[in-house]
Amino acid sequence: MLRPKYFTSKEVSLHNTLEDIWVSYLGKVYNLTPLAEENKGDLLLKSIIECAGKDISHWFDPKTKDILRHVDPLTGCIKYYTPRGRFIHVPPPCPHTDWANDFGRPWWKDNRYEIGLLSTKTRWIRIINTLTSQDQRLEQVCSEETLDEILQRYLCYNAHAASYTWKHNGVNLVMSKTLGENNIPEADELYCGSIDCNLFSSSISLYFNYDLTEF
Repeated sequence: MLRPKYFTSKEVSLHNTLEDIWVSYLGKVYNLTPLAEENKGDLLLKSIIECAGKDISHWFDPKTKDILRHVDPLTGCIKYYTPRGRFIHVPPPCPHTDWANDFGRPWWKDNRYEIGLLSTKTRWIRIINTLTSQDQRLEQVCSEETLDEILQRYLCYNAHAASYTWKHNGVNLVMSKTLGENNIPEADELYCGSIDCNLFSSSISLYFNYDLTEF
C-alpha cells in the first residue's frame, strides 16, 4: 500500500489561481483544478476560486464530512450553510426544474480530487554536505515525512543525494523513518526565521558513498 503524500499549508497556498486550484479541508489536500475546468464560466465557482490555496475546513461538519447545515429561518427547512454563497453541487434553496443533479457524488465527497494529506506540523532542518560543505536549510518539511521523502525535497539542491549516507550526530539515519523516529530534535521555534536559525536548527550530515546514484 502506497504511503500518502504530505503537503504543507505553504505548498497548498501556492496553488491559488483559476487555472490551478488547491484547497485543504479536514486534514486532506484536494486539487480542484479539474472541477473548475469542467464548470468553466459557472458563477457557482466564485466561492471556490476565492478560497483557492486556503483551508476550508470551516465549511464542513467534521463528524459527517459533509457541508455544514442549518435551519432556514424563513422556511424552517434544513439546508446547507454557505455564508459565502452557494457553490458547485450545492442545491438551490428552492426547487428548480433546471438544476442538473446528475453529477453523481458532490466534489467534496469525490476521492478523484484528493491528492494527499495536510501536515499537522512542519519542521526546519539543515542538511550539510560534508563533501562540498554546502549547508542547505529546508524550511517547513512535514513532520510526518520519512527521510526518503525529505530526500526527494532535497534533490533540487543535490541530484546525487541518494549517493550519500545520512547521519545525525555521527549516527546513521534510518531513511524509512521520520525525523522524530530518528530522534532528531526540533529546532528552537523562537529562533526559526531569524538570522540565528542555523545555530539552533538540528542538522543532518551527508557523507559521500563514492557512487553517483541519481533520481
